[in-house]
Amino acid sequence: MKAAVIVFPGSNCDRDMACAFENAGLSVEMVWHKDTALPQGVDIVGVPGGFSFGDYLRCGAIAANAPIIGAVRAHGERGGYVLGVCNGFQVLTETGLLPGALLRNAGLKYICRTIGLKVEGGSVYTDGYGADSTLALPIAHHDGNYFADDKTLDMLEGEGRVAFRYTDNPNGSARDIAGVLSENRRVLGMMPHPERAAEAAHGNEDGARLFAHLTGALTAA
Repeated sequence: MKAAVIVFPGSNCDRDMACAFENAGLSVEMVWHKDTALPQGVDIVGVPGGFSFGDYLRCGAIAANAPIIGAVRAHGERGGYVLGVCNGFQVLTETGLLPGALLRNAGLKYICRTIGLKVEGGSVYTDGYGADSTLALPIAHHDGNYFADDKTLDMLEGEGRVAFRYTDNPNGSARDIAGVLSENRRVLGMMPHPERAAEAAHGNEDGARLFAHLTGALTAA
């Protein structure tokens, strides 16, 4: 099974995401933002965290218009898997692959610490955790305040597309939402960093189960 990790100027979690995929048994290719096609045989695309294009204009806005995004969007729209973490989540909302937007943190400060998450919506990303289980993952963002109108939030709740919720909301996100799924449940955007909690050296391996279960599901498909 193969993963592609997109690299933008300002990405700083691309190698972490690649290592997490590799440790879970996937082969990985790094894809530069100016490329226009994904490698052959890609099963999942990773859109990493960082500060793509320095977060100028609006977080993820410039990256969402990079040449490679046409291929990423097409991959997601035809049923391919896409994982966007932190800045990657911001990019996915800017592309329209996921609903909503990420606003400035309610406290107007950058937050970098480990937080608690409750696992919710069923998907290949969350099924490796027990129902209603909690886990601890790091966050590192200034614009992680998830926002959508009430109609969209009700739709996400009704369709079980809230993947993760904060147990102690750090940024003001609507309804404590930390991650959401696409309609077909194959695209996930989340602000916390599972790739930063994927090895014993990180002091916490709660994120490793996401990548391990994902690999198992892709292999069995």
